[in-house]
Amino acid sequence: MSIPHLKVSGLKASVDGNPILKGVDLEVKGGEVHAIMGPNGAGKSTLALTLAGHPGYQVEGGSVLLDGKELLAVDADERAKAGLFLAFQYPQEVQGVTVANFLRTALTELRGREVPVREFMAKLHEKMDLLQMDHSFASRYLNAGFSGGEKKRNEMLQMAVLEPRMAILDETDSGLDIDAVRIVADSVNRLKGPGMGVIVITHYSRILRYLEPDVVHVMFDGRIVRSGGKELAEELEAQGYNWLRRELGYEEVAEEPAAEGAARDGR
Repeated sequence: MSIPHLKVSGLKASVDGNPILKGVDLEVKGGEVHAIMGPNGAGKSTLALTLAGHPGYQVEGGSVLLDGKELLAVDADERAKAGLFLAFQYPQEVQGVTVANFLRTALTELRGREVPVREFMAKLHEKMDLLQMDHSFASRYLNAGFSGGEKKRNEMLQMAVLEPRMAILDETDSGLDIDAVRIVADSVNRLKGPGMGVIVITHYSRILRYLEPDVVHVMFDGRIVRSGGKELAEELEAQGYNWLRRELGYEEVAEEPAAEGAARDGR
């Protein structure tokens, strides 16, 4: 199987006529973990939702190729079938639908054929064992009554079962305590490999201590303005975003250093 390859070129998008993404360029290959950081309002989540095909975001220009296929030409379900996965910042609760039933239905849609129960359950239990999850988790209603950490672990289980070629984690660490962050990061480390590229969108660098991304990108004002190694994330945590604003000629804003903000928010 070929190595996954996502190439985003000059992506522009708006919401209700307001431009948010103003020309994003990004390239991620299988086996790589890319982190996208930036202050609130930089366009990070808009990028994730635009890539996934959310109808509330209007594409104004650019290209998004996954394995050479133009994703902007197809709807969200076709993007998922092409191998794009999005872990939501705020997963929805669905009463009456178990985790197992949801995942079997999703896998059936991706494969275009019904997955036999025995085959599915064997796969589900294999992935749960990999992620060190109790099998009883599969019989619970989807996210109903889940803690924040359990919701994010469920997203990791979905990623494990569906085996996407490119996974986008939109602020997966949001609102989690330090133990839950470690669990989520460990899950990603167990699942990553040459058959999947990973994009981690985050406001703080704490999760990156456990993930150790190959590349860190910084977004300001709807663009990626700086890329580097994990030392870039460490510098952002130490100094906040204003040092980079000064270098790039952006107006400074009142903010706490990222490390202090992370401690205050429990993130």
